[in-house]
Amino acid sequence: MAHYYSAVYIDGISREHSIEIFTPNYDLLIEESLERHKVAFFDGFVGSHRPFFDPVSVSSDSLPPRWALLWKLHGSLGWKVYGDSVVRTGLREATELIYPDHLKYDQIGRQPYSALFERLREFLMMPDTLLICSGFSFRDFHIRAVIQEGLAANPHTAVLAFQYKILNEETAATSLAKARHNMSVYAKDGAIISGSEGKWMPGQSPNEAWQEIRRTFWDDDSETNTGEFLLGDFTRLADFLRLIQVQQVSFSVARVDQDANNSSTPFPLVVQSNAE
Repeated sequence: MAHYYSAVYIDGISREHSIEIFTPNYDLLIEESLERHKVAFFDGFVGSHRPFFDPVSVSSDSLPPRWALLWKLHGSLGWKVYGDSVVRTGLREATELIYPDHLKYDQIGRQPYSALFERLREFLMMPDTLLICSGFSFRDFHIRAVIQEGLAANPHTAVLAFQYKILNEETAATSLAKARHNMSVYAKDGAIISGSEGKWMPGQSPNEAWQEIRRTFWDDDSETNTGEFLLGDFTRLADFLRLIQVQQVSFSVARVDQDANNSSTPFPLVVQSNAE
């Protein structure tokens, strides 16, 4: 259901450029969800009888913005070597995958993986690029290295990492966010924003509309006056993205913005910095 909600969100937003999805997952959940919701997408393969990977098409930006672009960095179920090409069979056999072991990095230089990682580099170098990460631990050294290079080379790139655990258990993500201030980490108990680390401190909702919106991303504990940020859970994040497209929620957000004197704060939460 979470992947379906993501497809609903992708299909529903107006945009000038294609949404790009980078995933190290091998499964077919994203493809199935996009197809179920009839979202046009391109994954680097061309043809109909035995679609083959075309690295030239991966580097091109000629598709209409309504198309989503799906890049499977570690390969996928159904990929198979056929002659001198990698083809997509449409089946679920796992034959051409980069498994998470010490051999993985030797395989990165081969097609189609070199073209897919180069696409990630190009994406991070685009002006005003926003990369939203969900369910990624940042422990994959090769992907992490590409993201780190992009953050360093392009100060106009922003990475928002929604992490499932508490900050102290997300060391790979937090260390990168502390080094590169154009990356922010949002964890259950706190966040790192612009290099500053702090704990979540829920404030008073300005009105009932905010309270309804807050329930989509914040779990209150009324007994201890604490709680936790929920969007590190991909299911919650996908549902949040779906809900913000609902007309009633959109209208509520507009009303809150007006009441708050056009405040740009994205969530009715603040981070108390630990810095002196």
